Amino acid sequence: MSESKGPTLTRVTPVITGELKSKIDRVWDAFWSGGISNPLEVIEQITYLLFIRRLDDIQTLAEKKARVTGGAIENPVFLPGQAHLRWSQFKNTSPEVMHKTIADEVFPFLRGLAATASTYSEHMKDARFTIPTPALLSKVVDMLDDIPMADRDTNGDLYEYLLSKIASAGVNGQFRTPRHIIDLMVQDDRAQASRRDLRPGLWHGRLPRRRQRVRPRHPRRCPARLGATQALPRARCSTATTSTPPCCASAA
Repeated sequence: MSESKGPTLTRVTPVITGELKSKIDRVWDAFWSGGISNPLEVIEQITYLLFIRRLDDIQTLAEKKARVTGGAIENPVFLPGQAHLRWSQFKNTSPEVMHKTIADEVFPFLRGLAATASTYSEHMKDARFTIPTPALLSKVVDMLDDIPMADRDTNGDLYEYLLSKIASAGVNGQFRTPRHIIDLMVQDDRAQASRRDLRPGLWHGRLPRRRQRVRPRHPRRCPARLGATQALPRARCSTATTSTPPCCASAA
């Protein structure tokens, strides 16, 4: 009897091809050309925007159910007065208005979800919006709006494809220091430079005086103690002082 072998586990590559793959690539290229080149930051911002879109879809389903049953909306995501925070609302506004709404109201709303007991609330408490320009945001929102997100298999394949982009970016050396870290390093360097400038006694007074005390003590630099053929120029002996040292004065 031949021994039966257990099932072999193989890694399944994301099944995302054709038009959907092209759409994801265009979103990725839009972030790159818009100034966000860190793959982790790109995926972070895509995830937040897709989550905002998902919240709107959940609210829409709850509203449809309420219309069919004739009852109230169960567990509404958006309360009265928050309609402008929905994906279906702000995506039709101008880029400037959309950017301001998302930065000043939508992302604080996401961070406020941490007070609820939802599955995703814990991951939203530190949500930050880093898309720099209204033009880039408008372009990305339009692209993401065309991506079908109703199928769970499509969602899984989409994120596997995004994660594969992180792997390829690491191989290609495309990870870059985030802009806020760069700004912090520059500010710290400027602060240290200003602190050095505030200590003139160390940098502009003590060091020259120390040279004045030390340099004349080297007898080999004094022309008076060297032979005529080995005598050094008087300038080398007196560069550290404003007056001629005693040894040079005696030689003269």
